[in-house]
Amino acid sequence: MKKKQLILGSVVLAAFAALFIWGRQRFHFDFGVFRTQLAEADWRKIAAGIACIYLAFVFRSIRWAALLKHNKKVPPFSLVGTQVMGFTAIALIGRVADPVRPYLVSKKTGLPLSSQFAVYIVERLFDAGSMALIFSIAMLWIPEADIVKATSHSGMVSTMEHHSPLLAAFFARYGGLALTFAGALFLLAVRLWGPAVASFFEHSFGLISKKLGTAIGDKIRTFHSGLDTMRTFSEFAVTASVSIAMWILIAFAYLITCQAFTASHELASLSPSKCVLLMIASGGASIFQLPVIGWFTQIGIVAAAITGLIGASPEAATACAASLLFVTFLSTIPAGLIWAQFEHVSLRKLAHESEVADEIAVDNPATNVAE
Repeated sequence: MKKKQLILGSVVLAAFAALFIWGRQRFHFDFGVFRTQLAEADWRKIAAGIACIYLAFVFRSIRWAALLKHNKKVPPFSLVGTQVMGFTAIALIGRVADPVRPYLVSKKTGLPLSSQFAVYIVERLFDAGSMALIFSIAMLWIPEADIVKATSHSGMVSTMEHHSPLLAAFFARYGGLALTFAGALFLLAVRLWGPAVASFFEHSFGLISKKLGTAIGDKIRTFHSGLDTMRTFSEFAVTASVSIAMWILIAFAYLITCQAFTASHELASLSPSKCVLLMIASGGASIFQLPVIGWFTQIGIVAAAITGLIGASPEAATACAASLLFVTFLSTIPAGLIWAQFEHVSLRKLAHESEVADEIAVDNPATNVAE
């Protein structure tokens, strides 16, 4: 796995270097203006954005504790460290470190890892649902052309735009909400009729590959055994409210970070609805996050979205995109590393252990890897 990641990283790095050289020959970029944009930024607003991101980790801890309460009651703020260290691992190692958070919670609470992966899936569904709701409301006031422009990094949207601009705009505006609703229905079906759903998918995919069908069936049974997280509408409402409040906080961090660049009129006067579009571009760029290299690709994609959407100069857009990456992602690293030192854990070792433990949990759902 490490060899494959090294090869992939080298290829991406070489491609990025070639693209940088090609871009320098064709596009004018004034590094002096870039430095001026950073120097004249309102760093109080950027600091406030970082504070919002750190406060969001508190919301994540409260939500995870609420989703655990039927299995084990834990103090609502006791899981803040697991969230900070988990996102630090993703920032340093890449998306391969996604299992670190459920693994850390499993070790801290003594609960089976399978149940924590189920909580993780539910948590991510609420994240997607909250984001889709915020995006859909914001996009009611944004022209369709701007929506397609901001989501142009998506190959699917680009293909749709070529054949049917109206369909591309509709998908970009409501696609996330529709996919989230479909995911919610699927998890509801797993929660209510887990064994039947697992057997159906196991049989269906078994027609293609028996091994694939068995793996999918085992995954669904594992999720079903751990999805005992919400039993009443009030519990659902509390979790949804915490999720929406958290994403409003994150959106505010994006907004004030962009508005901190007072030397750029376009950024300083950015509206909340257009800021949501930048969140879409940023979120899409971070889905397949590679360590270190992915930081630069994310800056490039978000900078292009800023320039195309609001007409900011390339220098201002790049300075803002780099600041957004730092505020929303990289600012977690110092606290995560310090927390890991206090907990006497190695994030890289945790990433490897969590990946192995996930495979064991799938092969033997009854295994309690927390013990």
